Amino acid sequence: MGLSEGFWHHEYWLPPGATWEDMKESADIHYPQPQDLLLCLPGALLLIIVRCIFERTVALPLGRRLGVSDKLRPIVQPNATLESFYVLLGRTPKEGDLISLAKQSDLPIKKVETWFRHRRAQDRPRLMKKFCEASWRFTFYFTSFFSGLALLYDKPWFWDHTVCWLRFPQQPLPPALGWFYLLELSFYCSLVATLPFDVKRKDFKEQIIHHIATITLIFVSYCANLIRFGMIIMLVHDASDYILELAKMLHYMKWKQVCEAVFIVFAVVFIISRLVVFPLITYYYFVTKFQLFLISCLINTFLMILQLLHVFWSYLIIQMIFGVILHGAKRKDARSDTEESDRSEAEDLAKNKE
Repeated sequence: MGLSEGFWHHEYWLPPGATWEDMKESADIHYPQPQDLLLCLPGALLLIIVRCIFERTVALPLGRRLGVSDKLRPIVQPNATLESFYVLLGRTPKEGDLISLAKQSDLPIKKVETWFRHRRAQDRPRLMKKFCEASWRFTFYFTSFFSGLALLYDKPWFWDHTVCWLRFPQQPLPPALGWFYLLELSFYCSLVATLPFDVKRKDFKEQIIHHIATITLIFVSYCANLIRFGMIIMLVHDASDYILELAKMLHYMKWKQVCEAVFIVFAVVFIISRLVVFPLITYYYFVTKFQLFLISCLINTFLMILQLLHVFWSYLIIQMIFGVILHGAKRKDARSDTEESDRSEAEDLAKNKE
């Protein structure tokens, strides 16, 4: 048995007693084929191109019309010594480094500290960039959720999860579900490809784990013909994502009260979908009603990883609600990419103008 044949052996991918022969295609019946997923590569590239066009022609003019504007930032004076340290050794020098750099550059320590603060401010993504990114994700998640809902609304297995496993794996693939799967995979591949250029937040590592787990689950579930289960999982996850992106857009527009109301709606939907519906209904049926085999165990593992991320993000969301909205604390995104406050930046600008 060759390496390829061993990898695709039916005992790994299908439940006991089932073989690939059970999923033979005909003129009227189509089953998932692993090679179909290769289309996600040009699909991801196409989505990146569409995103660039969307952000330039739709999101950017929309942001300007809605009053989103980038704040002036202090000018950083060129300094080869400090720039070399910033690029090679770190963005935030320690006290000993500050003393050494002050001597090398013949500047007071306070000036060195200010230089590094201004330099970090330069590297922070601008408000308009964050608005454009949130607009693109809102558009995709909104379209994805409601198109997925339209596709599944009349499916009996959407309302009764036990029907997901009837006659499995002999469940023909409707073309619309196949294209939906491919679109979702292409989107998450595009997110991975643009990670180095997107706004980096405090949960950057968790986002990478989430994207890898999601891509793995989509790939594996498609190859194993777990399309019905996969569609439900994706719909449950998409239910809250577009609301979060809308809340971000409102935050960048400085519509404070509307933003807080939308964020509370997001929190409710997120917690219900991720901490109630997903583990207690969808995941429960997968564990209790489905036969165990190698791929199902792998899927189970990645679903548990996602659930841990759900708990982590729920903690951040609840923390934000109690700390920011209910107690009137200073507004700060728990996943914010900022280091210094806008106030300190404004003070520096005022000093520069004097």
